[in-house]
Amino acid sequence: MVTVLVRVHLFPGLFLLALGLGLQFLVVRWLLVAFRQRTLIRLGAAASTVLLLLGYLLEFRRVMRYVPVRWWTWLECVSLVETICLIGWALAFLVWRQSSNFDPARRKLLQAAGAGLCAAPLAGVGFGILRRNQFRVSEIQIPIPGLPRDLQGLRIVQITDIHLSPFLSEPEFARAIDMANETRANIALVTGDLITRPGDPLDACLRQLARLRAEAGVLGCLGNHEMYARVQDYVTEQGRLIGIDFLRHQARQLQFGDATLNFAGVDYQKMHSHYLTDAERLIQPGAVNILLSHNPDVFPVARAQGYDLTIAGHTHGGQVDVEILHQHLDVARYFTPFVQGLYRKGNSSVYVSNGLGTIGMPIRLGAPAEVSVLSLCAT
Repeated sequence: MVTVLVRVHLFPGLFLLALGLGLQFLVVRWLLVAFRQRTLIRLGAAASTVLLLLGYLLEFRRVMRYVPVRWWTWLECVSLVETICLIGWALAFLVWRQSSNFDPARRKLLQAAGAGLCAAPLAGVGFGILRRNQFRVSEIQIPIPGLPRDLQGLRIVQITDIHLSPFLSEPEFARAIDMANETRANIALVTGDLITRPGDPLDACLRQLARLRAEAGVLGCLGNHEMYARVQDYVTEQGRLIGIDFLRHQARQLQFGDATLNFAGVDYQKMHSHYLTDAERLIQPGAVNILLSHNPDVFPVARAQGYDLTIAGHTHGGQVDVEILHQHLDVARYFTPFVQGLYRKGNSSVYVSNGLGTIGMPIRLGAPAEVSVLSLCAT
């Protein structure tokens, strides 16, 4: 059932469209009662409706091919920002309407709260835009039971979810590559989503990835946006030319002293499909087995198959992650319980990086963009 709903763009596209139109109806009705400029209000409502509809329709391939990628990217972004603003404005109007039932002192307080609700969405978006490309290097210890002595302290740098697009420029991405190279890691990984959509600067992304350096080489896997843009084969071929081995249901063994590190890679695993079909055949007995999978929700299957560690991205850490009473609220938790950081179960672990880029809106709140450095350690 969930798969069917996703295919018809109900989540999140159609849901957001219905939410935006419903909130807009309430806001416009209140404005028509409160103000006399009814013609301007109706014109604004018409423009708002068109924008919301465009934001939804541009999710469909047959529509997007007629719109330049830069226009498409920003129209979708503005549509999402409008929906967020409508939520704040609708709540503000509710507060203002209720304020008349209270004494003057409380009325002023509620009116101020309403004004804050009006301003909060735009303030949050503005702050998120400023924070989106403030990259950090995140270092984390990855405990692996029985880790061979020759792998103790081995460092893996991960770059994921680049999404080179109007939201992330090539010079900004070049800065992240420099940060990754400065870690002097033993191995470098690229775990998918180089771009967001057809027409994004894929060759520019590959040009910068060619600068990525690590002692034992660069490995990778492909994400869902390579699949959506239909560039899987192109990325694989060009990656080989620039020294990146994108593993597509393949494995590569790296030797460190007397210890073997086996990296297995798979293409993006479609949500709610049969995950990791035959991937257990990529496991190397006697080695430390690491799975590269763009989406982290494969972890329970990877653990059952015998992988010691799964390295993933895909979630952007939620991209906008709000913590309330020690509970994290973000869209990614609808898709997977593995949203950001390290998760362990038994003798197996999964690490999920926040990644670098953004989709939908160029904002990050509570999920800073990162270059991840994983250090292996014995338990």
